[in-house]
Amino acid sequence: MLLSDVPAQTGTYYNQRDDQYRVLGLKRAKEAFEAARKDFERQKDLFQKGLISQAELDRTHANFSDAEVNYQQSLLAVLFEQQYVTISKAVKYQSNDGTKHVRLRVENASGGSAEFRKLLNIDDALFRSLQPDIVNNVYISLLNDANAVISQPYEAKIPELRYGEPQELTFTLLQDLDAVTVNMIYGNGTQRSMKVYLEKDAAVNKVLVQSQQFSQEADLGSTASFDLTLELFGGIGKTFNLEVVNLPVQINRFFKDPATQARLSQFKFMENVNTRKAALDISLPDRSTEGVAMDKPIQFYVLVIPTEQARSLENLQSRTWKLEEIEHLRVGYVKLELLPRGKGRLLIRAPQLFHTLKPDETVEMNLDVVNEGSRRLDNIEIQTDPPLNWIKSITPAIIPSLEAGEEKRVTLRFTPPNDVGVGRYEARIRSTSLSDNQPVVGEDKTVVMEVVAEANIFGTILLVILIIGLIVGMVVFGIRLSRK
Repeated sequence: MLLSDVPAQTGTYYNQRDDQYRVLGLKRAKEAFEAARKDFERQKDLFQKGLISQAELDRTHANFSDAEVNYQQSLLAVLFEQQYVTISKAVKYQSNDGTKHVRLRVENASGGSAEFRKLLNIDDALFRSLQPDIVNNVYISLLNDANAVISQPYEAKIPELRYGEPQELTFTLLQDLDAVTVNMIYGNGTQRSMKVYLEKDAAVNKVLVQSQQFSQEADLGSTASFDLTLELFGGIGKTFNLEVVNLPVQINRFFKDPATQARLSQFKFMENVNTRKAALDISLPDRSTEGVAMDKPIQFYVLVIPTEQARSLENLQSRTWKLEEIEHLRVGYVKLELLPRGKGRLLIRAPQLFHTLKPDETVEMNLDVVNEGSRRLDNIEIQTDPPLNWIKSITPAIIPSLEAGEEKRVTLRFTPPNDVGVGRYEARIRSTSLSDNQPVVGEDKTVVMEVVAEANIFGTILLVILIIGLIVGMVVFGIRLSRK
């Protein structure tokens, strides 16, 4: 029942601003309730003395009941309006198993009961029974920017939240974010959302390191790159060193900034920036060594150490660190794994790719097949595409295997057909093989063969005799002419 519904007999009137200024409306309803109660008490005494009828007493009691309900409704409206739940602290931290968590401190910020009692002079059983310092049924969940729940549990409930007694809730993050929206529903259905920037647990005081590509395979002679996400927990303004331990000395390594490609050895977090990206590039040697063996995984660690602490840790790479020793340092670290792989490389060397022959001759040439890779080549096959109607011969056509650095010779023969014409002909040489069941293709070669016509010996001799005779005749003619 609203204030407008209170009958005129209570001696009050409705003010349209009571709905806007509910505290003043409550004060007006309380005064009406007190007046109706006194009137009812007076009428009850008169009834007991037989001065008024039962109907008059019932009418006065009805007015009192209406004033009481109106007062209760006004009181509840003010209490529900003044309920306020807030988040006083939101801390993000990481557990030992690597999962991210958020610890929320939830507070009842209403705190209006003392002010109400002082303003309205309320100190009765009704006010105390309504428990104005308690917010009931507080439901809290964490959302991302798309309003999707990203916490486990999806929604947490606080049955009672008392003023001055904050409670803490812990959520597991299903999506790693630095800012989340805290959605709250409480009381009579009041809903409130706050977007909060998550604090980092300063007690940890280190940089947490993560890598999505924590385990990789790389061929000998190539480079592997590990992405790193660095997240600061405490230590604002400190400088940190990036270090690698347990990596063989035969492997070159350096850190870089993925955005600028600048090499890194130290870095620091700027104000309000708690997350950075970095990358670790690792270059493998061309050949397997004692420390870098093919198909044998190498496990190592990336450490993020405060510069002050790093000065006391000399020669980090000179020894093999155990996990317990790294954890004892109380620094950020991530365990990475690299599996060196080898791959054969097929190279075909041809001393000569241009040949001249007569129609009745055969071209014979040698090819040197070399494995310049780091793994054995298997089933090396040499194939040729000779000109039309030419006959080819490859010895051997298939080489069963070729170890790294080994080479073998293959002999090719090309025989032209009997009716071959004079001119240039080309033959393409292709080479294929397998390395660790992966196809390896060599560079194609092209052989050029020029067929020339056979020389006519008798015609050549006759031509020479004619030339000589012509020269002798000219000399004799000249001598005779001079004597005359």
